[in-house]
Amino acid sequence: MLFHIFQKHIDAILDELTEAGVLPVGMDRSNVTVEPPRDPSHGDLSTNAAMVLSKAAGMKPRDLAEKIADKLGALDDVQSVEIAGPGFINLRVAASVLIDELLEIARLGGEYGRSDKGKGVTVNIEYVSANPTGPMHMGHCRGAVVGDALADLLEAVGNKVIREYYVNDAGSQVDTLARSAHLRYREALGDDIGTIPEGLYPGDYLKPVGEALATEFGDKYQHAPEAEWLLIFRKAAVARMMDMIRSDLALLGIRHDVFSSEAELHEAGKADAAEAELRSRDLVYDGVLEQPKGKVIEDWEAVELPLFRSTQFGDDQDRPIKKSDGRWTYFGGDLAYHFQKAQSADELIDIWGADHSGTVKRIKAAVAALTEGKTKFDVKLVQMVRLLRNGEPEKMSKRSGNFVTIADMVEEVGKDAVRFTMLTRKADAQMDFDFAKVMEASRDNPVFYVQYAHARIQSTLRKAADEGVTPSTDHLDRLGDEEMDLVKMAAQFPRIIESAAASREPHRVAFYLNDLAAAFHGFYNLGNDRPEKRIIMVNDPEMTSARLFLAKNIGQTLKNGLALMGVEAAESM
Repeated sequence: MLFHIFQKHIDAILDELTEAGVLPVGMDRSNVTVEPPRDPSHGDLSTNAAMVLSKAAGMKPRDLAEKIADKLGALDDVQSVEIAGPGFINLRVAASVLIDELLEIARLGGEYGRSDKGKGVTVNIEYVSANPTGPMHMGHCRGAVVGDALADLLEAVGNKVIREYYVNDAGSQVDTLARSAHLRYREALGDDIGTIPEGLYPGDYLKPVGEALATEFGDKYQHAPEAEWLLIFRKAAVARMMDMIRSDLALLGIRHDVFSSEAELHEAGKADAAEAELRSRDLVYDGVLEQPKGKVIEDWEAVELPLFRSTQFGDDQDRPIKKSDGRWTYFGGDLAYHFQKAQSADELIDIWGADHSGTVKRIKAAVAALTEGKTKFDVKLVQMVRLLRNGEPEKMSKRSGNFVTIADMVEEVGKDAVRFTMLTRKADAQMDFDFAKVMEASRDNPVFYVQYAHARIQSTLRKAADEGVTPSTDHLDRLGDEEMDLVKMAAQFPRIIESAAASREPHRVAFYLNDLAAAFHGFYNLGNDRPEKRIIMVNDPEMTSARLFLAKNIGQTLKNGLALMGVEAAESM
């Protein structure tokens, strides 16, 4: 693949210069890059090799650039080389290299863009992890899509990925769920429950849960004291909510490999094990928290609590892992959960809502302590999405009670539109989801624009086949500058995948696909004013077959990119 080929060329040249004594042995080349120049008029590829190595080499950047450029210019793969500015090296590649890249896309098909760069590294990605108290809604959607697309990306570069969902089934919210389900259970048995009391979940989605409980238990718990049914109803209601959540996520094409229960974590003594591990290294101690700064609390009492030394790992204060009544704090449970995840992964990634930003530092401190810095840990924060319809705030769903569900969205605009749209902005940037615009057939709608490019290619291939012309490699040497520009754009795909995976930013794929689609539409539209630039030229079957081969493989690249986003490539529109 183009960028890998030239990275190898640069490495070989640097090896030669090292052997010749121009460069010192053992230089760090990790910051040497080969990438497209910001301005396409400067060339096809650019390398910063001279800029980043000159200091260690004891040379001026332009002097080192000249030595590298001389050797690059001698390669058959290179058409021309220029040194720009303080020492950047820009080059234009030979047409044969671009044709080889086109052939490589065809050879690899659905595998084009994939690599084994992350082979041997297991990454655990935890995403969604919504409280099991109701159907999935828009507050969960963006994080779900970002996490799933990131998992696909990491698999594409060779990582083994564990997709995990943490079931928060040990807090007060599941007791509230159980009470809400009991109310619906009584309703199913014929009781007039009136208005849903404040503090309980009002959504109609709990009616089937109540009916199922009535079928299972009859009137056994209809008037029984809470102590007799709370645990039973909690377990049953959580199980049914998780079935609903799995079903909702399936609408988006999302699956998880592991569902970890917070309640089971505590029952298994994992939190106790994590505390013992930290105490053995003097990272948990019994101490007293300071009174919150800037607040006057009249009944404040200093209470001795087990504290984690998170300040040793960059946090601004040590954190309690248990409450004064001996129950685990949320942080204590999280600490144990991450300790559990780290047993089976080299790297951990959490996808959280932006409202959890305040806990990032302490969890990073905990993972660093528990794994002695051996397990990499990253948190990606996802901003909320504002729902609109023609620019106006969207009304709430009746079924859920007070929010728009994922099922509502998918039913109206489709899985692909939801997924693609959620990846059209950087995860930590605010975004609007306007139902009307997502369905709009225009260039301003990236979902439509990219899908239309693929559909347009498939339509062109079908039309050509009807006229007896098929894609062929026999006359690729006839392709001109406009066609080669398309190949150059497609050739960036493997590099985009690697950079998006490394930066944990799946939105980069959406941006790239929009650029590739724009390039194809631009090429296709040339034929409107210049008949000799049409893809299908009845009087020139040789050029037609070459351009069809080009179009087919641009389509393949679009399809591969869409697949990484969990989006089907449209065959027609």
